[in-house]
Amino acid sequence: MALFQSPTRSVPTIPQVPRHIAIIMDGNGRWAKQRYLPRIAGHQRGVETVREIVKACRELGIEYLTLFAFSSENWRRPADEVSFLMQLFLKMLEREVSKLHENDIRLKIIGDRNRFDANLNQRILDAEQLTAGNVSLTLTVAADYGGRWDIMQAMQKMLQARPDLVSGFNEEDLEAYLSMHYAPEPDLFIRTGGEQRISNFLLWQLAYTELYFTDTLWPAFDGEALKLAIQSYYARERRFGRTSEQVRSERMQDGKINA
Repeated sequence: MALFQSPTRSVPTIPQVPRHIAIIMDGNGRWAKQRYLPRIAGHQRGVETVREIVKACRELGIEYLTLFAFSSENWRRPADEVSFLMQLFLKMLEREVSKLHENDIRLKIIGDRNRFDANLNQRILDAEQLTAGNVSLTLTVAADYGGRWDIMQAMQKMLQARPDLVSGFNEEDLEAYLSMHYAPEPDLFIRTGGEQRISNFLLWQLAYTELYFTDTLWPAFDGEALKLAIQSYYARERRFGRTSEQVRSERMQDGKINA
């Protein structure tokens, strides 16, 4: 049984504040290049931005924040950069988890962990266990993650657990095995860095998410930039297959009920 409303099956309750924000953190390398710095300097500055955005989301009452840190395709990058990113990820877990725990923030890591070494995998398990009971914000970091991988692994797990479904299944059957089964689908997707694509990120979950693209490079993205993205979200009309007239009529009815 699904924990949250799916917009493809019913019209979900639309929160006044985005309940779940998903972000592709793009532009670290270009930020560094503009300053004649090595690419790793951009990644280091990007970690500081993560801290700022996590804090801002908690203060704004966002319940779920999902960050795309490392895609399945990022293994194609130069070996020295990939190695640095893995070490940066490990250092983040070592240095930041206690702070997340102190601030009542739950940490989840999604993605294919098979290519991570034993030390990193253990750190991930320890971090998730330490913060499992926290409720102020759920911070999900997608690492070695791909949307197509997510759907494929969910199908494999579902059929292993429920072989009776091999003859047929529905969305709700599959959703329980997706990496983010514990969270509602994102209300707002943000991509920094100027590119306008979702790059194999949360392909299933972004079906009815509002998309926001900004030229701001991730290391320069701050709390004010986040608020601009949320303001754009407020200006959207979320119809979920209905007409504008239907949406306005429902708003009027809600106003009468609340009066």
